[in-house]
Amino acid sequence: MNYKFFSLILFLITLANIAVAQNDSAIINEVESGIIDYSVKNTYEIAEIKVVGVKYLNPDILAQLSGLKVGQKISIPGDDIANVIKKFWKQGLFSDVKIYYTKIEDDKIYLEIFLKERPRLANIELKGIKKSDQDDLKEKIELKRGMQVTDNIIDNTIYLIKKHFIEKGFLNTEVNVIQKDDSMFLNMVNIVFEINKHKKVKVKEINFIGLNTDIKPGKLRRAMKETKRKRIYNLSKPSKYVKSKYDDDKNKLIEKLNEFGYRDARIIKDSVYVIDLKNIAIDIYLEVGKKYYFRNIKWIGNTKYSSSTLDNILNIKKGDIYDQSLLNKRLFTDEDGVSTLYLDNGYLFFQVTPVEVKIEADSIDLELRITEGEQAVINNVIIEGNTKTNENVIRRELRTRPGELFSKTDITRSIRELANLGHFDPEKLDVVPIPDPARGTVDLKYKVEEKSTDQFEISGGYGSKMFIGTVGVRFSNFSIQNVFNKKAWRPIPSGDGQTLSIKVQATGKMYQSYNISFAEPWFGGKKPNSLVVSLFYYFYGYPAQYYNNYYSSYYSSTLEDYYGYNFGDYAITNYMRSIGVSVGLGRRLKWPDDYFLINNELSYEQYRLKDYNAYFQLDNNGNGKYNLLTFKTIIARNSVNQPIYPRSGSNISLAITLTPPYSFFNNINYADPSITDSIRHKWVEYHKWVFKTEWYLNIVEKLVFAAKTNFGIVTYYNKEVGYTPFDGFDIGVDPMTTMYTYGRDRIPLRGFKNGSITPIENGRKSGNIYTKYTAELRYPISLNPQATVYALIFAEAGNAWSTFSTFNPFSVKRTGGVGLRAYLPMFGLIGLDYGYRFDGTASEEAGKGEFHFVIGQEL
Repeated sequence: MNYKFFSLILFLITLANIAVAQNDSAIINEVESGIIDYSVKNTYEIAEIKVVGVKYLNPDILAQLSGLKVGQKISIPGDDIANVIKKFWKQGLFSDVKIYYTKIEDDKIYLEIFLKERPRLANIELKGIKKSDQDDLKEKIELKRGMQVTDNIIDNTIYLIKKHFIEKGFLNTEVNVIQKDDSMFLNMVNIVFEINKHKKVKVKEINFIGLNTDIKPGKLRRAMKETKRKRIYNLSKPSKYVKSKYDDDKNKLIEKLNEFGYRDARIIKDSVYVIDLKNIAIDIYLEVGKKYYFRNIKWIGNTKYSSSTLDNILNIKKGDIYDQSLLNKRLFTDEDGVSTLYLDNGYLFFQVTPVEVKIEADSIDLELRITEGEQAVINNVIIEGNTKTNENVIRRELRTRPGELFSKTDITRSIRELANLGHFDPEKLDVVPIPDPARGTVDLKYKVEEKSTDQFEISGGYGSKMFIGTVGVRFSNFSIQNVFNKKAWRPIPSGDGQTLSIKVQATGKMYQSYNISFAEPWFGGKKPNSLVVSLFYYFYGYPAQYYNNYYSSYYSSTLEDYYGYNFGDYAITNYMRSIGVSVGLGRRLKWPDDYFLINNELSYEQYRLKDYNAYFQLDNNGNGKYNLLTFKTIIARNSVNQPIYPRSGSNISLAITLTPPYSFFNNINYADPSITDSIRHKWVEYHKWVFKTEWYLNIVEKLVFAAKTNFGIVTYYNKEVGYTPFDGFDIGVDPMTTMYTYGRDRIPLRGFKNGSITPIENGRKSGNIYTKYTAELRYPISLNPQATVYALIFAEAGNAWSTFSTFNPFSVKRTGGVGLRAYLPMFGLIGLDYGYRFDGTASEEAGKGEFHFVIGQEL
């Protein structure tokens, strides 16, 4: 027993000596572990501070960041060391923080701070989603190689991934994160984001609780523009739930209730709940309140216009439903509203404040308090943003000039004119008034943003057993006066708003076409009188090799057998050559209004035919020279707001083409049966009338309804001369067809093949009268000036007749379908349509459709 007791005493003494020998080290370790024994406390002076363990960060800066300094006295254990550890953890840059001492001399202590940096990013991988989503997400999350990987960065990335898919309707998106050490580099990790979108969640129902009115729920649902129910008719707006857009829609819902007179309507609460994994529902609890009506409306402060005049313009009567949005429109925004009346007469400082002076039962009395101010005169007109177009080209289109009274309508018209120039992004055009009330003046700053308008076309097509190549350029902001100025070639001289167009088409020797035109919209520089000059040359011929194959497919002999000698493989045996020039002058009119314009054009064209009778069907085997001298005048009214994606306005035109009536004074007896076509049509005579209308209506947001009507007739002066073979209408022509169309207007009718509707009489195309009706619904996919894209649904009908006696505008061939248009500055308009024909023709049966490709023109 004594031996056991002695051994126990010896063991306890040994432990005590060890504890005393390691007392100082224990203090640091206890501090490091976060367990502080306040029964043992010493004070030391810091002799040295070292930071170890870091690879990418500067140790000296980290030592300063710790807050400890050499010579500073600290207590161990105490708050000094603990605060340093907390500070480094708070940075989020380290995965381990430890503080040691390396030695203690008297009361001096040598500290070593060990920091283990968090790993850095080697690579990220997004799994479970398609490549297009991966590309979109990588742009949003912007994780770069070498970035330090922190919990905050990981959490933020998960948030961005979920937000991306939630906005697409995937509300149940899950993201799992896996970090793997990189095998090539130390302290670097690869991060894998495993993404499971689950099924897209749709809004199945939107219910209104407490809607105890005569308002149908459907009207309120339509007011919610971005939050729609899952219905087949909501194709343009997917039924996805996005909270920010839903919050905006709740405000629109209240605005809609206000329009019905429910001035006090409010949302008590709303509930979004899950029906199943694919569907959610929304319940909106409403307190509608009382329905109010306008009663007495009194004008206060008006001196320039009488109260009766303002009443007529306001057009709100006693007993009308109290619609605040209507009141605001009639006062502030409508083009024929009260504000416009004042602003068009220079009263820029005009203000009107509606005040509800009395609410009694369900009626409200209003005072419309007006401050008219003085008329404002335009001081300076400033143009900003034109980097290519010369300033004078812009200024000459403006309806607002220094020294004139301020006018809202003139500003609106100026913006329209700038949009129709085609040189600027119409969505970015803006004007900023800078008023100076002290002087009674205003500066106008027009902001424009240039867009590329030059076009280059290179294309190829196969038709009539041959390949047709096309090369063309169109410079729509050209400057001819700078052609010889070397410094102006960037890459071409530009900025004066002129148009230069050059186009070449060819298929070897068989077909060649050359066109060059120049247009100056302000000929002379002082008035908007346009000048257009065009030169053109066409050639189409049959080489013997081609014609032999064609001829022998119908007959047993070859062309050589028929003529008795060898023409050679590429000798042209028959051809049509056409050369012409035209000069046009146009000017804007001020009567009946300044949307009218008139264009006059004088042109001369000569056809030279050699054994070419396939197209014109002349009785002399298609030989001879035929001259065509025409005068054409176009009277039009164009109020379309912009050329690329018009949303409002109309374009109505009447084009009259006349030749001299040679048969009235050339002393030729055209009734003589011996008169051949080479004499009958040596100088071509006819008159032609074409009437066209286009109407555009912005239905809702950017959805546009377009309606078009075309009517054309070409006829003769002298019945003995008859209809001309050198003009007419080809209806049902493919928009891409460029051959066999000389002297004819090409009228596409989507869904029908080339020329399938044009009547044939005596072997000759005889489309002398035509009508065409078009209705389209258009919706833009992108209004970016670099790629304006819109989809459309169309219904179309048309027909052609040979004589007026057979003409029936209601006997038409009907089609319908869908299409896509893209306007690319480099290539112009391109598109694709699918037309389904409801009616058949002699060569095509009903109930089938055709695809049509469009380039460089509008249907």
